[in-house]
Order: sequence, then structure tokens, then C-alpha cells
Amino acid sequence: MWKIKWMIIAYLILLILSGCNGSASPSPEVTYNVTSTLDPSVSPIKHSDQLTFGIIYPMAHPFYEMITDSIEKASKPYSIQLIVKAPDEISLEQQMRMMETMIAQKVNGIAIDPIDSVALTPLINKASQAGIPVICFESDVPASKRYSYIGSDPLKEGTLMGQIIDRNLKGRGMIMIEGSMSDSPQISRRLEGIIQYLNQNTEIQVLETRYHHGDNEKAISDLESMIDEHPHFDALIPLDIVSSSNAILVWKSQGLKRYAITFGLTPEVKKALLNGQINAVISEYEEQWGEKIIEQLLAATKNAPTPTWVDTGFQEIKQSDMTVE
Repeated sequence: MWKIKWMIIAYLILLILSGCNGSASPSPEVTYNVTSTLDPSVSPIKHSDQLTFGIIYPMAHPFYEMITDSIEKASKPYSIQLIVKAPDEISLEQQMRMMETMIAQKVNGIAIDPIDSVALTPLINKASQAGIPVICFESDVPASKRYSYIGSDPLKEGTLMGQIIDRNLKGRGMIMIEGSMSDSPQISRRLEGIIQYLNQNTEIQVLETRYHHGDNEKAISDLESMIDEHPHFDALIPLDIVSSSNAILVWKSQGLKRYAITFGLTPEVKKALLNGQINAVISEYEEQWGEKIIEQLLAATKNAPTPTWVDTGFQEIKQSDMTVE
């Protein structure tokens, strides 16, 4: 038990240090600027015509640092300044405040991974009315005036997850599920796809589903409780990156040999796949998000016609698919 707690503390310290960007004390939100280097031979944009794009994440996490790196790389051929913001942990209030700030700053475009599709609709519409195009990625706000959505279909992701669970458990067994928020459209649709498939095609039972609301301590406490209460479970299914991060800690600490199958190919999950703490992951081709986000923001500033949904697709990745770097 103490071993797990110290692992949690170390993990939280790592997140704070990675999010503070060198400041002496933690901030309630992470924010930093990146200005790309203009190459005139690649882009006709002049430096005086520099664009400012805001990127808003649902929380600070190494996964989103990876996405920021890919966005920065995709922006390098252009004269673009990136303002990247994220709450330390999932906070709708902070994310809404970040949107308000970027609207007031009159940025040229905003890309947001929205926490709440209902609460953020008015703010996305406000930005659009102010002439600031907004694109959503990973999670959508379909009722808003957002320019486009970059991501895959979470219901179909859930169906694939059901198939993966079925294959590994051979149609029978007991699973536990943990996610971020029950009212998240992405999480609820993934869960719906899983349950529909399992009920229609297997005898697999869902023992319990819990939600951590972005709180790392709650996530790991819930995992420990579920393991204690259901010692004969066959698999754990984390529905989001926080759940998978903490599942990896528990698997390492307790030396569990049960199945763990998750969503999101984070750097942690890549290592866990190689080490055997995670058996499979559904990836949304996250390495391509940066390029697609910059493409959509540039198109939006020109009012270019675009699909309202840029489907990233998804795929299962197993240990056998990984290579040691």
C-alpha cells in the first residue's frame, strides 16, 4: 500500500514539474508560448502576417505534451505563434476561462479538446461570432459553430474494444472499467460501444464501473478498491489516459497478471505494452494530430471549405506491434 502511495506522489511531482515550465511553484494552469521559425521557401506567409493560434487541453499530462510537440513541428514551416494552455487537472471552470481569455486576446484560431460539450457550446459560438474559428479535437461539440472536429467515432472505438476483450477472454469472464467522467460524450460513447458488443456477443460480465473526474488520487484509490472487492476479475478496461496511467502503477506495484486494455497511445502506455502491464491499446493515430490541427486552423483562417469531421480513424496496437527504441 505504501509503495503505491509513494508511486502516486512521484507521478504527481513529475506532472507538476513537467507542467510548470521552469517556474518555482506550481500554477493552477499550464501556459507557454512557442513561435515557429518561418522558412520563406516553404511558405508564402510573411513574418508581419504572423498568426496566433490557441491550443487548449482538458488537463496537463505527458500525453498532451506529446501532442504539443507534434503541433509545434507541424507549425514550423509557417509564421505561427502557439499559446498552449491546460488546467493542472480536469477543470471545466479553468477551461472556460482559458477560452474567454483567448477570445479577449483576439487570437486567429483556437483548437480545443473540450471537457463538456454543453457548457462550452456558448463560448465556441462566441468565438465564432468574434471571427475566431474554433476546431475541436479528440472530443467534439457538435451543437456548436465549431469549424471542424478532428477525431474518431468513440462508439466504434468501444465496439472494437469489446471485440478485443472478447478475443482475450474467449467470450467469458469478468471485467472492471474506469473512466474520467460519466457525462463525457467520448467516455460514455466508448462505454456504450463496449457494453453493446459484450451483451450481444459474449457472456462477459461488467463487475463495476467507476469515474475519477481527473483526480489521480481518486483514480488509484478506486482501482485499489475494485481489485479488493472483485479479486477474481479477469480484465481492467481504462477508458482514458488518467485511468491507464494509474492502472500501470497498480499493475507494477501489485505484480498483477490480469488483462489491461486501454485507449490512447501515450508514452507511458508504449512502455507498458513492452513491459506487459498493458496488453493492448486502441490508438487514434495520435502522432498525426499536430499536422491535422495546424492544417485545420490554417484552413479556417482562410474560410476554406472543409469536412466538418476529420476522421482520424483508430487501430488496435499490441505488444507484438511495438519496437524497442
